[in-house]
Amino acid sequence: MASVDSFGAKGTLDVNGKAYEMFRLDAVTGEGVDVASLPFSLKVLLENLLRTEDGANITADDIRFLGAWDADAQPDKEIQFTPARVIMQDFTGVPCIVDLATMREAMAELGGDATKINPLAPAEMVIDHSVMADVFGTPEAFERNVEIEYERNRERYQFLRWGQGAFDDFKVVPPGTGIVHQVNIEHLARTIFTREVDGELQAYPDTCVGTDSHTTMVNGIGVVGWGVGGIEAEAAMLGQPVSMLIPRVVGFKLSGELPEGSTATDLVLTITEMVRKHGVVGKFVEFYGPGVSALPLANRATIGNMSPEFGSTIAVFPIDEETVKYLKLTGRSEEQLALVEAYAKENGLWHDPSAEPRYSEKLELDLATVVPSLAGPKRPQDRVELSNAAPAFASELPAYSSNPDAKIPVTLADGTSFDLENGAVTIASITSCTNTSNPSVMIGAALLAKKAVEKGLVRKPWVKTTLAPGSKVVTDYYEKAGLTPYLDKLGFNLVGYGCVTCIGNSGPLIPEVSQAINDNDLAVVSVLSGNRNFEGRISPDIKMNYLASPPLVVAYALAGSMKVDLFKDPLGVDQDGAEVYLKDIWPSPSEVEETIAMAINSDMFDDSYADVFAGDDRWRSLQTPEGNVFEWDPSSTYVRKAPYFDGMPDAPAPVTDIEGARVLLKLGDSVTTDHISPAGAIKKDSPAGRYLTEHGIEHRDFNSYGSRRGNHEVMIRGTFANIRLRNQLAPGTEGGVTRDFTAGGEVTSVYEASENYIAAGIPLVVLSGKEYGSGSSRDWAAKGTSLLGVKAVIAESYERIHRSNLIGMGVIPLQYPEGQTAESLGLTGEETFSISGITELNEGRTPKTVKVTAGDVSFDAVVRIDTPGEANYYRNGGIMQYVLRSLLKG
Repeated sequence: MASVDSFGAKGTLDVNGKAYEMFRLDAVTGEGVDVASLPFSLKVLLENLLRTEDGANITADDIRFLGAWDADAQPDKEIQFTPARVIMQDFTGVPCIVDLATMREAMAELGGDATKINPLAPAEMVIDHSVMADVFGTPEAFERNVEIEYERNRERYQFLRWGQGAFDDFKVVPPGTGIVHQVNIEHLARTIFTREVDGELQAYPDTCVGTDSHTTMVNGIGVVGWGVGGIEAEAAMLGQPVSMLIPRVVGFKLSGELPEGSTATDLVLTITEMVRKHGVVGKFVEFYGPGVSALPLANRATIGNMSPEFGSTIAVFPIDEETVKYLKLTGRSEEQLALVEAYAKENGLWHDPSAEPRYSEKLELDLATVVPSLAGPKRPQDRVELSNAAPAFASELPAYSSNPDAKIPVTLADGTSFDLENGAVTIASITSCTNTSNPSVMIGAALLAKKAVEKGLVRKPWVKTTLAPGSKVVTDYYEKAGLTPYLDKLGFNLVGYGCVTCIGNSGPLIPEVSQAINDNDLAVVSVLSGNRNFEGRISPDIKMNYLASPPLVVAYALAGSMKVDLFKDPLGVDQDGAEVYLKDIWPSPSEVEETIAMAINSDMFDDSYADVFAGDDRWRSLQTPEGNVFEWDPSSTYVRKAPYFDGMPDAPAPVTDIEGARVLLKLGDSVTTDHISPAGAIKKDSPAGRYLTEHGIEHRDFNSYGSRRGNHEVMIRGTFANIRLRNQLAPGTEGGVTRDFTAGGEVTSVYEASENYIAAGIPLVVLSGKEYGSGSSRDWAAKGTSLLGVKAVIAESYERIHRSNLIGMGVIPLQYPEGQTAESLGLTGEETFSISGITELNEGRTPKTVKVTAGDVSFDAVVRIDTPGEANYYRNGGIMQYVLRSLLKG
């Protein structure tokens, strides 16, 4: 904890007779310092530095520099940010706890105290990524899917229950409760945090880092937080600050109000398109202006959630009356509400709609101009106006189908027959925290379903319909409003409380539909209310994916095809044979608001979260190991001891240059972490599938890659195995294959080639284009890369989190010289690579460039180790090794 207070900022805040220690921002003075006009987000960072000042890692000069922040400057000043807490979901959280358990063992083996490996910042995990929509369209769907989830994931859940008992300050929200980001805004987030420090009750802004890039949803309630890789989250849990550059801040001014017919989803897709076009990678985006006050908190959270799709680090809203109103609705105590308002007003964090903070760049949107929209078919920033959706689909189709006019007759098990065409909507899913946290769009969807049922409309028989809300509150207010039967009637039965479709846990399509798609190479679509629609993500059967609001998800389930123009074409006919159009069943804003007022109250949140960490009978009855050090089960195919510390000395060896390396993959632009990290279903004939088969696992029990993240053997074999990955080193192929130059250049799986290279002592490099590693913060995208033997990645540009994670796993990220690419340099990927100049790191310096020699080509690559903290991680072979050695010394 900080032992220095250079500015005399420490003071006392009295809230209704209760005293809190606080650090006053207006105490920061000096030449050029203007704290009052700082953006809200930088004020939060400034308070963080004030409170954690120690004279070494955080100095008075750091604080003064941030107070005098130059909005026009390019980021070059590093600060150490200490988040109040860490939040995790189970896919990315399980390997965190596996690593902590492994670190305990390594600490003991090196002669240290194993219990030193313990979260020093509060850590909370929500198990939300494991439920799959195996069963749908029936009243039993939820119960059956939860049963299957426990059958598949028993080992993981037992391990997490052990962790909940073994580690201090680590809490687990059990399965079947909700989605991490929705649970975060509805219950876990404090907005203003309190903690006893040295006998004093401190109050300070709630901040967090999370193991999911959509941690930014909490930005909607004034919490500065963002997604990091699991390895960075582990370091934060262990008391290491997050090393970061003070970012540029983009001010996004909102004015006006949303027009009738436009939803929060349409707004966020509009903002995503605008901000992506502007370019905000590595920047903070902050909303301000009169339109903020008119924007309900749920809409702010929807926007904050999509920050990773913008490319920004955060997309934050300041604290105001709407924030406090939402905290009250969601059941926060009167004491907490009073603290949030008093602290924000006292420390200059309360939103003033008329103020114009100083920003690096500015954007502006009149909310009245937002129109109904979709995004797709493969990127969230590719917005399509709903009025143009059908012709836009038609223009995209030739890239996805060689037989655009195909009509394939299909007969289902119940005798229903139809022709299946390209553009058929085969999944319509109300899913994902992005929208299921938003009552206006969720009530809107249910009211639309009610009107459709009353008109006699039904979903098309080829559509798999699912409802996966982000918390139990949603189903509570559906029940209270009497809307559940109408959703059920259209097949939108509850399938689970989890991310489901948005992360690829959509489960199998209707079998006969799946067969027709695969036998005839049809280009069918999914429509989901999520935030991600990358290729291969939603279902291996579906080539084209569209993001849409929950009401439009229901509408497309009725229409059954992307070829239908929802503004012009009928959705079906009513009982009298009259055509029914979308405008006939679209609920008005007043209907939505009246239903919300009638159906939602704070008691629902109190009831849903009353005993949120206890879990149901299934969770409580799990047999759980005990003890401070985990007893690994050698037969487990879910949880295995990680290899990162095997043979690790207590002091790091000098870093070395890279000699005689070969190219494992040569990739193009926009390669996402979905392409790199194992995700979705495990194919039987894949390296991971063969591993599981060899270990006695039946194909039906393979589960997903995400559920097996605690087993590095599975994950290595699934790295770079995405079915849509295109490796230019093996032209004409798709999926996880490459050429193996230890075997004369023959085409084989990435994993098998890697095994041969490692056996031969040959280091590997990956070549890529722009935006390498965009998408979710997937630690396995970096862990798998490292364990495959990759020592360097050379790309044109990187997404922030993945670049940092590569360093955290001991892989050096390099960048081509400005304006150069693999193509312009004539690189084919068949060359042998040498990289010299890395050894300069041994002298305590980070080289700006290193010399890369590839066959006859040589160039100076830019070293993307951006901060001294990252240099320390790389010198140690990774962030975990650095932390372990630091704790061993301490």
